[in-house]
Amino acid sequence: MNILETLQWRYAAKRMNGQRVPSDKVERILEAIRLAPSSMGLQPYSVLLIEDEELKKQIRSVAYNQPQIEESSHLLVFAAWDNVTTAHIDEFISHTASERNMPVENLQDFKNTLLGTAKGNTQEQNFNWAARQAYIAFGVGLVAAATEKVDATPMEGFDAAALDKLLNLPEKGLRSVTLMPLGYRDTANDWLVKLPKVRRQKEKFVLEA
Repeated sequence: MNILETLQWRYAAKRMNGQRVPSDKVERILEAIRLAPSSMGLQPYSVLLIEDEELKKQIRSVAYNQPQIEESSHLLVFAAWDNVTTAHIDEFISHTASERNMPVENLQDFKNTLLGTAKGNTQEQNFNWAARQAYIAFGVGLVAAATEKVDATPMEGFDAAALDKLLNLPEKGLRSVTLMPLGYRDTANDWLVKLPKVRRQKEKFVLEA
């Protein structure tokens, strides 16, 4: 399928059938997410890969009992940094220098820009910025899953504080942003599966400036 056919095929599955997604497909989806763009390349978020059935059941209980969580093969939790710290930036600069085989001193101006931006914001502003970056990767993940013919449901409907506590995210300096169950649509029980895709008309959506 080309990209438009792929996007026509995908939808937010309301029920999944529990079928296992092959590990190679999951790895390609995760790699696409890892390769997603982010502002200044910092990638201020992590993705938690959850397969444990008991843990998925507990997450469902803090996500308004949405069945896809428990019916999924894998559950991805996108979690943003709760702040952007000097330690984060130091690690990023060091890694960049290593990957590009250059002295870390060559990146001092870039580092100063990052530090100035982070220190000029409040912690909540830094978190909100990090969350927006996570959403870029999240969108890439949805498209990557569709390319693999794997269903992926975007979810914001959950108690973030309860999920953070359940997954010990504060200890990792993270806060949950959104969820992505991966699996295969249950065509017998999903009320949405046969309905036409609805999107705004192109002439209303694309405006000429």
